[in-house]
Amino acid sequence: MANKFYITTPLYYVNASPHIGHSYTTIAADALSRYMRRKIGEENVWFLTGTDEHGQKIQRAADEAKLSPQVFADKTVESFKGLWKALDISYNDFIRTTEERHIKTVQRVLDILNQKGDIYEDKYMGLYCTPCETFWLESQVEEGKCPDCKRPVEKISEVNYFFKLSKYQDWLIKYIEGPAQARFILPQIRRNEVLSFLKNNKLTDLCVSRPKERLSWGIPLPFAPTHVTYVWFDALINYISAVGEFDAQGKYHSQWWPADIQLLGKDILRQHAVYWPIMLQALGIEQPKTIFAHGWWLINEDKMSKSKGNAVNPIDMVNKFGIDVYRYFLLRDVPFGLDGNFSEEAIIKRYNGDLANDLGNLVYRSLTMAEKYFQGKVPDYASLDEQAKKIIANLKSAAQEADMLKNDLNFSQALERIWQPVAMANKYVEETKPWNLAKEGRIDELKTFIRLLIDVIREVSKNLSAFMPQTAVLIDGQLAEDNIKKGKPLFPRLETK
Repeated sequence: MANKFYITTPLYYVNASPHIGHSYTTIAADALSRYMRRKIGEENVWFLTGTDEHGQKIQRAADEAKLSPQVFADKTVESFKGLWKALDISYNDFIRTTEERHIKTVQRVLDILNQKGDIYEDKYMGLYCTPCETFWLESQVEEGKCPDCKRPVEKISEVNYFFKLSKYQDWLIKYIEGPAQARFILPQIRRNEVLSFLKNNKLTDLCVSRPKERLSWGIPLPFAPTHVTYVWFDALINYISAVGEFDAQGKYHSQWWPADIQLLGKDILRQHAVYWPIMLQALGIEQPKTIFAHGWWLINEDKMSKSKGNAVNPIDMVNKFGIDVYRYFLLRDVPFGLDGNFSEEAIIKRYNGDLANDLGNLVYRSLTMAEKYFQGKVPDYASLDEQAKKIIANLKSAAQEADMLKNDLNFSQALERIWQPVAMANKYVEETKPWNLAKEGRIDELKTFIRLLIDVIREVSKNLSAFMPQTAVLIDGQLAEDNIKKGKPLFPRLETK
């Protein structure tokens, strides 16, 4: 497809319920998908999300719950699907790593790489972190604890199968540094981080199997059925297993691949910016256009996690503030790519400022005046004063500039730009004092004034529809072509102590 857009989230691990981090990535992907559907058509956009369901953590969590791993996964998957429904997420496909289409593709990939000589058998002796599903060298571990999660590692000695990551290290460095790959890893700080890692460390080959005697919950290796596939190698393949297949000669075919944007949190950057590109190169498959690693939401400067007891349930925030308020806050409050501090106080501040005082106030009072002065009929323009001309010019450029910012995944600035005409229109109300126009019988000026406010609201609603889809629908429902049907205030102000 010449004019297509394929966007992915990472597969979310089903060992626990979804949290704000999961919702952040998925809301961002949803906003981009909605924007692109309006731009290039519904049929040209494919938005993939899903769940990662294999591995030792799932096996242990299932054992603790006294359930089989499949039943445990089935139950947890529903919590993710329920959250996406609650957040109005418009994904096209939800893939699970326990599905036959995925299992078949993973085994095909292993076969191709094995026949190519990129997979070999060897003995592994070293340290393993079960929560992170990661092997570590002695030099990387401090006081017997994983450098990532700070939990104890286990000593393991076993025969496994390895993928030749090291063979492709020089290629990957050159690829990332290539002049055509400026957008391959974003933001720039993450690109620099990956290059620094690759240039200062010799890649060790990736262990892609676990003996079934230690871990039975996984996809069996087609050439070694006594082993199952390492969960990270398995999971990454979902991006191609969902949208294509290999032919008899081992060539991959898909109408959607390469992905245009692959969104993920910065904590899984190495898997996506090192393992994944090398896997694709070894398979002879084109690279994704952009891998974007966003920041974390913190609580009091500390990373949010269930183990620390500071995780926030997105459903609680939706129930308290509403879907679109939650979506708006996550995408507006912090530049996408940086870390942010999450608090209900910060949500309330955005709510009362941007949503209640600015947008909500503009919509409600504009429609109230249209009903009062013109019986709900939308008037035509008469004469334009200088301030009106400035607002119209700003409104025309807002859509184009916001689109450019969305293309760069600069959601916060895009929303800030969308809000400029809102601020100008509210100021216009205060300066024009329409009640005086009505009192003095200056009807042509009053017509232009009301029509301009209606046009600002319509355009803002259109630009906002990707970020706050339900709010856009509510606004549009009050603005028919010729008639106003004013509803309740969109965002009643929240009283704080």
